[in-house]
Amino acid sequence: MKLTFENVRLRNKMLIVYVLSVFLPIVITNIVFYNVTIENVKEQRMRDISLAIEQIKQEFQAEIEDAVGISGVFTFDLLLNEILEADYESPLDYIEAYDSYLRRVLNSYTPVYHSVQAITVYVDNPTMLHSGGIGYISDDVRSKAWYRVVAGAKYSAPVFMRTDTNGVMDTFSIVRRMDLVDEQHEREKILKIDLRTSSIQQIFSNLNLQGNLYLVNEQGEIEYTTHRAIDWMREQTRFDELSLPGGTLTLETAFDFSADLDGWRVIGTISEDEVLREVRKSRDFIVVLASVNMIIPTLILVVFARSLSERLAKILKHMKKVKNQQYDTIDQAESRDEIGQLTGEFNRMTLQVRSLIQDVYMADLQKKEHELQKRYAQLNALQSQINPHFLFNALETIRMRSLIKNETETAKIIQNMAKIFRNSLAWRKDTVTVREELEFIHCFLEIQKYRFGDKLEYEVRVDDAALDGPVPKMAFLPFVENASIHGVEPMKGGGRIELSIERSADMLLFALRDNGVGMDEEKVRRLHGYLEGEEEMGDRIGVQNVIYRLKLFYGDRFRLRFDSEPGRGTVVRIALPIEGDRRSES
Repeated sequence: MKLTFENVRLRNKMLIVYVLSVFLPIVITNIVFYNVTIENVKEQRMRDISLAIEQIKQEFQAEIEDAVGISGVFTFDLLLNEILEADYESPLDYIEAYDSYLRRVLNSYTPVYHSVQAITVYVDNPTMLHSGGIGYISDDVRSKAWYRVVAGAKYSAPVFMRTDTNGVMDTFSIVRRMDLVDEQHEREKILKIDLRTSSIQQIFSNLNLQGNLYLVNEQGEIEYTTHRAIDWMREQTRFDELSLPGGTLTLETAFDFSADLDGWRVIGTISEDEVLREVRKSRDFIVVLASVNMIIPTLILVVFARSLSERLAKILKHMKKVKNQQYDTIDQAESRDEIGQLTGEFNRMTLQVRSLIQDVYMADLQKKEHELQKRYAQLNALQSQINPHFLFNALETIRMRSLIKNETETAKIIQNMAKIFRNSLAWRKDTVTVREELEFIHCFLEIQKYRFGDKLEYEVRVDDAALDGPVPKMAFLPFVENASIHGVEPMKGGGRIELSIERSADMLLFALRDNGVGMDEEKVRRLHGYLEGEEEMGDRIGVQNVIYRLKLFYGDRFRLRFDSEPGRGTVVRIALPIEGDRRSES
């Protein structure tokens, strides 16, 4: 049996079209969008957590490497080893050696490295006073676990481990033998650098998540954790023996390129509900969005279906009247859709006013012809506009004729005008070098010099190191223009403009001075007010718009100052950073 829709009412057809073309695609699209969004949010959340754990690992490793570096300095310090190996006849001799060098060495690192809590050198030298960072290798020291590990090691390498304080393993230390400088050493020397537990706790508390962090050694034992239920100072617990709640996600990162932490890992555990919290927010948003996407089309469809069915029913009613010789017209507002056209045609056929139809049709054609002619006239007007290239070519022709007539000054001024004109129209990039900006400044000043003659003098001083520095296009030229037109030009006598551009470290320093008419205090205050305002760029390149563009490029990293008094001229100073984030050329 052939599937056909000819016998289906229009309202039902629209319902079928809506379900197949709108409702189902929206539902499917939102389901796919929801699943993709959930996965993306979950992956992004996991990446953020991984990056946070990686950062904690890097910070912790940096603290260890600092301590290892300090241990290397102590180990290879010849003078320190000589003092530790020496025999002292009296305590005064040792105190003199301690004050002359040991005190400074032992106490110089703790203020610099905040993670270092204490530095102690243990030595079996009974002639030394064992205090102030010097300890004696007694039987009690030899009984310590850290001493046995270092003393039994084959190589004199730094060892990172936990050490005890009053029987509690709450301190992380770097321990190593100091026997690399003199292999014929007579005394045993061991360096012990204790790290602040508070610094390590601060590093591991930077993960702003509802989860736990574990520092695990190469045997899989927990050396430190933020999990409050585990007493890591007194108990030795393996990470793989922990009973983690269901739905717990585990992320870990290993220490790389560090012999002291070889095999150590930082492991983070977090509840999957915490990761999916953002996902649930996205889910609610998607549900609301999907509901809006379905409700609005449904309402629109109902309105359109009612409009179509009522108007079609009215046409059908009047067509039945025609069959009964009743030629009544359909009284309704004119519309341009198919039903409106059908209604219009029905009315026209009913009233048999073919001549009127012809008149309306011809009037419509005339109107369209008039519109077409109007568009054609506008096109011709646009095409007849002066091409900027014609102006460039005309200026070049005048310049060449001036050169032929040996009017070099006029030719040079025309060339400068052409450069400025072309530069103002061809804005291909936002940044130029100081060298390029100076080229346009020279062009402008030479034109002004040609206009005013001896009335205008100018001097340009530029540091060679600043020539290749990047600056926003036309960042300096408007200030030179203001100095010439508003500063020097109103003066009856001569005027002078001085421009200097220097480079200082990573800053470009622009200074413009003129001895013109100057500005009053109110105008200077208004110019400084542009630095705090939020005005947008206008139609011309003026001081206000230059300030706006400098804000776009540098934010608050540039400096601009105006110093001026009536009758005493104006000084403009600009400091622009050379390095840092700048907007890319467009």
